[in-house]
Amino acid sequence: MATPLVVSEVAKSFTMHLRDGIRLPVVSSVNFSVKAGECVVLGGPSGIGKSSLLKMVYGNYGVDTGQILVEHEGQFVDLATADPRSVLAVRRVTLGYVSQFLRVVPRVAAVDVVAEPLVADGAIPAVAREKAETMLARLNLPRELWQLPPATFSGGEQQRVNIARGFITDHRILLLDEPTASLDAKNREIVVDMIAEKKRAGVALLGIFHDDDVRVRVADRVIDVSAFSPRKAAA
Repeated sequence: MATPLVVSEVAKSFTMHLRDGIRLPVVSSVNFSVKAGECVVLGGPSGIGKSSLLKMVYGNYGVDTGQILVEHEGQFVDLATADPRSVLAVRRVTLGYVSQFLRVVPRVAAVDVVAEPLVADGAIPAVAREKAETMLARLNLPRELWQLPPATFSGGEQQRVNIARGFITDHRILLLDEPTASLDAKNREIVVDMIAEKKRAGVALLGIFHDDDVRVRVADRVIDVSAFSPRKAAA
């Protein structure tokens, strides 16, 4: 089975510039991989570094040391050292991300927000919009909202737009940052089904789920991020 994501010997600290440059260690000696068709969940207590680690894998946070290897178009790219153009290319084709919060251009309709990744990848806009409508309908977003900007939506409605946008693509790796946090039981079930479909399609998933029931149902493995805590090692 292919292993499209490998994290090797990663360490990260934050520099507190307003506190005389104090360095605050976040994680160290992070080693794990995710196979195609597998959902790996990052576990551990709040504040231990789960979301920070997910942002490192996506390239939003730099790392102090180590490698973040993503299989992209037949070769591995190290996102820890890749230039910004290469990181963007990997995100466009290979590495997707569903965050907790929706950040989009104001005044853009929800259906166009969802369709945008397909259009950016060369899809015919009308075809992309049709697929976006199918995703929004599946996630029970009322049709009367599709042409409205998501900034006016509730938290749960925005999260459904975010999920539709993340799941509409064919990325081989998908990062999930609490995708069910603001959803009701009915829509949580739909997202669990969507994750299962991605796994059957051979997608490698790495996620954070604070909902115990969802985590148990989707996880093939749980990685305890507290094992990578420098504070624990020091203790």
